[in-house]
Amino acid sequence: MHLPRRQVLRASAGLLGAGLAGCQSTPSSGRSSAPMLTSGATVLFQGDSITDSGRSRETADQPNDPAALGGGYAWLAAAGLLTSHQDLGLSVYNRGISGNKVHQLAARWDNDCFSLQPDVLSILIGVNDIWHSRGGNYDGTVEVYERDYDALLGRTTKALPKVRLVVCEPFILPCGAVDDSWQPEFDTYRAAARRVADAHGAAWVGFHTMFEQAREIAPAETWARDGVHPTQAGSALMAQEWLRVVTG
Repeated sequence: MHLPRRQVLRASAGLLGAGLAGCQSTPSSGRSSAPMLTSGATVLFQGDSITDSGRSRETADQPNDPAALGGGYAWLAAAGLLTSHQDLGLSVYNRGISGNKVHQLAARWDNDCFSLQPDVLSILIGVNDIWHSRGGNYDGTVEVYERDYDALLGRTTKALPKVRLVVCEPFILPCGAVDDSWQPEFDTYRAAARRVADAHGAAWVGFHTMFEQAREIAPAETWARDGVHPTQAGSALMAQEWLRVVTG
């Protein structure tokens, strides 16, 4: 049974206020422990359709443009940054592209990452790496995913030695296109993403862990009706968790 909307929102706020145990950012592993956000910083969101969320390509080169930031968690997180850190003069971009897997991020990294010279780079990638292989449209494995992801972040930190990395945990919810057959394989992708984050000193945003706890408040369909793409409520939850990790 679905809970009343107000009750869901109150419970969600309480869940986030409690800190969502287990979703803490990864120690910097030797990278700078200074605040992520500095004056004039450029923040870049990267990923697949969950990040893309219908963003405009026409205004993609304009920082902080609502249409260019899409209609999902990246836009909501950007709005939070720009509201609470007005004094910093941040420039926020979204370069997520629907359907992307790690190797496709790598293929467009010069144009869609290095050209922007981000100070903070947030990446959410992984669900297509498993989803497309399950559908027979891709022959990748979790080993390929981890290898390609590790290589991408290595290449990134070499080119941008001062960049602050944020790696977001890929997630699914048990509804829509997602059934029990996705597990335990999906957990191996989550674990691979965490190893890559740790290896490169990235902050970790535990989206899957967050949604598992959110399901104690409301059914999976409340957060992502098809099991993969978040609803407005799911996107709001993601944005709040991202901001908690990145801004403290």
